[in-house]
Amino acid sequence: MNNVTIYDVAREANVSMATVSRVVNGNPNVKPTTRKKVLEAIDRLGYRPNAVARGLASKKTTTVGVIIPDISSIFYSELARGIEDIATMYKYNIILSNSDQNTDKELHLLNTMLGKQVDGIVFMGGNITDVHVEEFKRSPVPIVLAASVEEQAQTPSVNINYEQAIYDSVQLLVEKGHKRIAFVSGPMSEPINSMRKLAGYKRALEEAGIVFDEALVAEGDYSYDSGIEALANLLDQSDKPTAVIAATDEMALGVIHGAQDRGVSIPEDLEVIGFDNTRLSLMVRPQLTTVVQPTYDIGAVAMRLLTKLMNKEQVEDQIVELPHRIEERQSTK
Repeated sequence: MNNVTIYDVAREANVSMATVSRVVNGNPNVKPTTRKKVLEAIDRLGYRPNAVARGLASKKTTTVGVIIPDISSIFYSELARGIEDIATMYKYNIILSNSDQNTDKELHLLNTMLGKQVDGIVFMGGNITDVHVEEFKRSPVPIVLAASVEEQAQTPSVNINYEQAIYDSVQLLVEKGHKRIAFVSGPMSEPINSMRKLAGYKRALEEAGIVFDEALVAEGDYSYDSGIEALANLLDQSDKPTAVIAATDEMALGVIHGAQDRGVSIPEDLEVIGFDNTRLSLMVRPQLTTVVQPTYDIGAVAMRLLTKLMNKEQVEDQIVELPHRIEERQSTK
């Protein structure tokens, strides 16, 4: 049954072979309805693009695709480093692509990588939707998520417990006597923020008997500038926060500098905790107390998990959670 050809798919979907080719190669110039029709035909017939070419080559490409939101981000570049080192160790080449957190681009890159015959994919993105999960399931090669949360837990992934990490941060500040603890979060459209980090923040406050105040939650976009802006809004309140937890180190730096520009002393007037423990945390004064997310390790473990899946080895646990801790430096007392 597996000698289904591109002609069969074209006939089944009632489109031209060129259209099938465009869909298979991830060309964005295909109407969504047509794309759906072709993908359904591919599913029904069990067509595997390039099966013949694969058979002829009869060897793996030993190439792995890595899809990353933004390589200029210190966090993602550290992750990519961990992926790259393990890939090199196992003699895999890497194709690295930036997706700019754009769903269409992410899916297009996914199809392009599959068209290039990669043996597996490491995927990083803030918002893993049902559409992504369907595409992952459809993929003929294994896909592993790194530092990316997929709510259905159907895709192999490597993360830390983000909910617990923010909970621990709040608890640390509560123990220091704080009651007005602000949270500068990343985009709430991403489950890692809305479902995990914010949930940890709320749970810790509740357990400490502190009433949740929406005015103390500021939404940023992970960037330094959004940290400055969030802090300005928080300081303009009549009942100012005495401590701030930021969902990334970069936003935490914005918070610290924004505070210093307004004559607010860190940590005397305002204690600050960051998240990720990127090298930025040591570049700021006072040095940043931060949640240590083992970024390099997440990349390395994700790549190692992928090598096991590509070699069809038995994998006990496909949802991996690495430990986190809080590194206390000078931005807290």
